[in-house]
Amino acid sequence: MEFATINLSDLNKHFKDGETVSPELLKERGIIKNQLCGVKILGNGELEKKLTIRAHRFSTAAVTKIESAGGKAEVI
Repeated sequence: MEFATINLSDLNKHFKDGETVSPELLKERGIIKNQLCGVKILGNGELEKKLTIRAHRFSTAAVTKIESAGGKAEVI
C-alpha cells in the first residue's frame, strides 16, 4: 500500500493553532495531490501548534511530537 506522506513541519505552515487536520483538508489546501491508500504523518521537523490530526498512519516520532505540543493523533 502506498500512502501520501506529510511531515510535521509542513503542518506548521498551513494550519492555525487548535485546528483539526484531516486528509480531505490536506487535499483541499493543496498540501497533498491525492490520498493514495491513505495519509501517513511523519515526525520530521517540529510541530509548533496544538493540532488534532486525523490520518491513516502515524510514525512513532510524529505521535510523540503531536502529543507533546498538546495535540491529538487520531487514526482513521
